[in-house]
Amino acid sequence: MKQSSLERSKKVTTFLTYLALIVGAIIMIFPFVWMILTSSKTVPESMQIPPTFFPAQWITDNFKDAIASLPFMNLYLNTALMIVFRVICAVVFSSMAGYAFAKLQFRGKNILFGIILVQMSLPSQIFIIPQYQMVAKMGLANTIFALVFPGLVTAFGTFLLRQAYMGLPRDLEEAARLDGCNIGQTFLFIMAPLTRSSMVALGIFTAVFAYKDLMWPLICNRDVMPLSAALAKMQGQYSNNYPQLMAASLLACIPMIILYLVFQKQFIEGIATSGGKL
Repeated sequence: MKQSSLERSKKVTTFLTYLALIVGAIIMIFPFVWMILTSSKTVPESMQIPPTFFPAQWITDNFKDAIASLPFMNLYLNTALMIVFRVICAVVFSSMAGYAFAKLQFRGKNILFGIILVQMSLPSQIFIIPQYQMVAKMGLANTIFALVFPGLVTAFGTFLLRQAYMGLPRDLEEAARLDGCNIGQTFLFIMAPLTRSSMVALGIFTAVFAYKDLMWPLICNRDVMPLSAALAKMQGQYSNNYPQLMAASLLACIPMIILYLVFQKQFIEGIATSGGKL
């Protein structure tokens, strides 16, 4: 009798758990479904109150108008270059800085790492003016480099990889030193490969943050735009063509959807290893 009660309690708990997960999944996926449905509506339908869930007639003209109004091939290229260069720079430079703070001894180490922690606690918006002045004085505004510049080194990446290197035993360094490896060889061939999962996590975070970055591209560039900034310019001052805007947003989601489908295993491994969330 007692065992039957425990089994019933376990089934109820499992049911409630799955029910909560299903409800949460529906809530999270609903905006994406609504974007798809709105992209197939007419303008009056999209502004109707109360709103209609399904369009009266499925149309594809909004996608044609979105493609005609924005140079999507250039936007895809600009976004891809920005993400690739930001990920490469963030992983390489943050890995070197993280290793130095974790394993090397040098003057001012604690003070410098304290500055990195302070930078992590400050909102990124306060760095926009000095970053823009640096890019403008170099004469590189309105270029791909201007889009990449804020992500060359990240305080979060340095902290994340420092923690990863601190979790590695010092015996590895001592063994490498006995085998004749210098600091660079020890870092490149021994220590860095052991933090691959943390590098993957950092690459994922950097790619997602770069993809949805809006304020910096609008400030530093006029013509060389990523997808997020170009979509923001589609919004009118007094009215919006919501179906066309949703169609353009759906087209802008394609690269990240493909990226996730191709690197799904690495995405899950990286997020699970870092203990973070997007």
